[in-house]
Amino acid sequence: MAERAAWADQLAQIKRLHSWLLEVEHILDESRASAGEAVSNATVGSRLDSWREQMAKHLSDGSLSELERECLTEFLQVLSNLRPHLVQCYDREDFPRTNNDMERSIRRLKTRYRRISGRKNWNAYLLRYGRSAAYYEWWEQDATRRQQLVAQSSRLDHTRWRELRRQTTVAQHEQLTRFRFRHKRQAFLASLEERWAAAAPTHSLH
Repeated sequence: MAERAAWADQLAQIKRLHSWLLEVEHILDESRASAGEAVSNATVGSRLDSWREQMAKHLSDGSLSELERECLTEFLQVLSNLRPHLVQCYDREDFPRTNNDMERSIRRLKTRYRRISGRKNWNAYLLRYGRSAAYYEWWEQDATRRQQLVAQSSRLDHTRWRELRRQTTVAQHEQLTRFRFRHKRQAFLASLEERWAAAAPTHSLH
């Protein structure tokens, strides 16, 4: 009991810090809005700004411990820096507030590749197929999407197809170049020097 009592104050502080996170999450989560309540960039932004102003008053009223003041100061600073980006998704229907769905999709892609190949690292797979890996996964999820792909492809003219293929090739080449520069820099720079020497041979001056 004595040990539990010694931790009581710290536990109370942690609970208060956690409650601040939950309050902001409640403000930003449009699904938790009251029935009939308007949800837009303006309304959510107004509620968030009001909460920030209210919490800022606690920094000087003596109601918080030193640790809580430090944590709240940092939290409010982060919210202030991210404020322009936190409330931009509510005026567009079906626009996700977070990237959680995208992260889950990436995890499913990685899991599927690992199950097929037995490898944990999927960099080679991404470098070879690029964005096509995500497109293929989406279309293969059900028969309706596969039929949609066939229908759209049948209406695609050769000029448009060549342009899309060129764009995909350029994007994939840029991704491959960034990977080589970051992870195999010496070999990449050496290959550039060799290509430069081959493209611009030196000539002796007479």
